[in-house]
Amino acid sequence: MEAYLDNSATTKCSEKAVEIMNKVLREDYGNPSSMHLKGFEAENYLKKTRSIIAKSLKVNEKEIIFTSGGTETNNMALIGCATAYHRSGMHIISTPVEHPSVANALAVLEKIGYEITYIPVDEKGRINLKVLSDEIRPDTTLVSIMHVNNEIGTIEPIVEAANIIKQKNSTTLLHVDAVQSFGKIEVFPKKMNIDLLSVSGHKIHGPKGSGFLYVSDKVKLNPIMLGGGQEWGLRSGTENVPAIAGLGVAVEEIFKNFDKNQKKLYKLREYLITELSKIEGVSLNGSLDENGAPHILSMSVEGVRAEVLLHSLEEKGIFVSAGSACSSNKPAVSKTLTAIGLKKSLLDSTVRFSFSIHTTKEELEYTVKELKEIIPKLRKYTRH
Repeated sequence: MEAYLDNSATTKCSEKAVEIMNKVLREDYGNPSSMHLKGFEAENYLKKTRSIIAKSLKVNEKEIIFTSGGTETNNMALIGCATAYHRSGMHIISTPVEHPSVANALAVLEKIGYEITYIPVDEKGRINLKVLSDEIRPDTTLVSIMHVNNEIGTIEPIVEAANIIKQKNSTTLLHVDAVQSFGKIEVFPKKMNIDLLSVSGHKIHGPKGSGFLYVSDKVKLNPIMLGGGQEWGLRSGTENVPAIAGLGVAVEEIFKNFDKNQKKLYKLREYLITELSKIEGVSLNGSLDENGAPHILSMSVEGVRAEVLLHSLEEKGIFVSAGSACSSNKPAVSKTLTAIGLKKSLLDSTVRFSFSIHTTKEELEYTVKELKEIIPKLRKYTRH
């Protein structure tokens, strides 16, 4: 049996998304900027996907900018926004548990003179709202907070944070990395006072190399890619029409039975929490209640290195991540696990299970069965 439990790294592409991508590649291969029939046919795919996304977020179609995925989108939001508003202020607020595409973009901004303040998180990974309120200043132009943590699944209090931000400084903008939340939990930018929102296609059964940035029509943004002026001048370069068409199908499918799928994911997570808690030496990280996302669960095993456990599971056809798979293949201490105060002995002993709408209870039962056999053996082997 095979159990793919690494869906926060990437998901299997939807069959219907693959079909539409093949059609675009083989038949409707025109450049959407061309002023002839082939170009118009290609442009129609962009219009359709933009409409699907806008409806899912309850925003305007012109507020959706197509990108190559989460990394580019986060870079565009942070660097584009910071440079557009630098005369108003050069103070940015974020958290120590952000994805590297946010953390590294902020590090670059810091090198060129921006002041970055990092709001601490508690042992569950939730930001300290009082500190956030205290740190907002007249020159704070941007706050960037992820919606769902990619390693431990904690849902950040975005609505509360947004209200605090707007009350303290109505001109401060809020960027939210929704790569792990879009399609899994509700997110409506206008209702939630979010000014910029990042999404990646391959986390929701769309193709890799697809994504989008929601930019409120009230927000200024400097482009970080210059050229032919596509995407209203905010993201130059010929649009990846096949990937965008596939993204549209994936978004449509992920929201088709949203409530039903979300309940299913929460039940799977609840089952895994219950069963893993019975294993000696196992501890679970993040919020295990409604403040945790339905599709991510982080587990630490005392005395067992994550890499060893990962490969032991792999031999049984079970695929998980050691922390986040998005950084690189090189082992590194997790900033998220460090920020939540996880003890040192567990920092390199933590793995992540992540589900999709296609994950079955049988896969989890098989995984639990194997873990109950594997973990005692590995703990016994590593004991001194």
